[in-house]
Amino acid sequence: MRIVHLCQSYPPMISGASLSVQQLASGQAANGHQVLVLSASDQAKGYTTKSGNLQITRLPSHHNPYRIGQRFLLWPQRAVWVELLRFKPDVIHLHEAFGLGLIGLQAAQRLQIPVVFTAHQLPWFAAAYMPKVLGLPQLVEAITWQYARWFLRHCTAVIAPTQTIAQIIQQRLHQPVQVVNYGLNQQQFRPMPTEPSEYIRLCGKYGLDPDLPVVLHVGRLDVEKQVDLLLHAVAQVKKQMLVQFLVIGDGCQRQSLLQLSQDLGIAEYCHFPGYVLPDGDLPGLYRLASVFITASQIETFGIVVLEAMACGLPVIAVNATCMPELVHDHQNGLLVPPNDSAAMAQQLVWLLQNPEIAARWGETSWQMAQRYGASRMNQEMLAVYTAVYHPNSSPQIMPVL
Repeated sequence: MRIVHLCQSYPPMISGASLSVQQLASGQAANGHQVLVLSASDQAKGYTTKSGNLQITRLPSHHNPYRIGQRFLLWPQRAVWVELLRFKPDVIHLHEAFGLGLIGLQAAQRLQIPVVFTAHQLPWFAAAYMPKVLGLPQLVEAITWQYARWFLRHCTAVIAPTQTIAQIIQQRLHQPVQVVNYGLNQQQFRPMPTEPSEYIRLCGKYGLDPDLPVVLHVGRLDVEKQVDLLLHAVAQVKKQMLVQFLVIGDGCQRQSLLQLSQDLGIAEYCHFPGYVLPDGDLPGLYRLASVFITASQIETFGIVVLEAMACGLPVIAVNATCMPELVHDHQNGLLVPPNDSAAMAQQLVWLLQNPEIAARWGETSWQMAQRYGASRMNQEMLAVYTAVYHPNSSPQIMPVL
């Protein structure tokens, strides 16, 4: 099968969606399918790389002022058409609904081939960036839902990464949705260290005290991730016991979070090393932590939560969106009410003071993470493609606009 993925970001630009697309594209190519990825370039100019059955064409892009390390495409209609006509796909898989997604939808209709869409984000993501004045976030979210209603009606199949997100879409838009969970490289993210000295080496490299527990957060340092709430929680924990807070990632709020740690009097216990490569130190940093925490309320899956679980960590998360699908309260972690730093702090103290329970929950996390292998995700997605693909149809090749 000849498969095209259209996505705004692709590694080395990192997000949950880009990592998911990378897993799909590389897995499909390894299984003998011809795969083309069209995405924004991680630099201003475009370029193409090819390895075996996988071609990655990165189109000329623009700096994204709202996302550190991310770039975006405006309206690359001609460039997309050139690549699609050259590649002659059997199915187009869209990973966003605006811009590039709309171009892909139009192309699929004209070529008379099926189009699959994965909802990596919901309208609340855009609303989270809106100024909270005059009901603007609510207005933006309402308009985006209306657009989504129109867009999804024109897709052959709609995919959600979790059952929770599928139910939200079905309830809001009355649109059939299939669930295909994200997958994970389980050889990379695992409880066993790659070397006996990993713990001491990473503690030294990242300035951590090997005798103090490490509370870990991984993710973008942007407003919707609510890392400020985690800092307030850690400040409350510090009144009862000494801990270290390791914050992996970068974003527009980095400087304000550093300042907040100073204001709360916990700066010497907080470490902000920036972005860490998944195929570098990141798995080892998960392994040296005592617990993983997140306060985000907008997740459609939570790939960093799954990575932490696969490395054998208990998780404390807010009881919102899809988090209960990964974090089972008092089984592999704890769920706390949203926007409640006091509850987060209380549960952190309790879990850190009960290391035997934390270890048992970490083992359960690892067992649960085994359900989310990359090969399973590829098999389920291929079944979706096969169900919508009709090889005897006659595509209508249209001129490039």
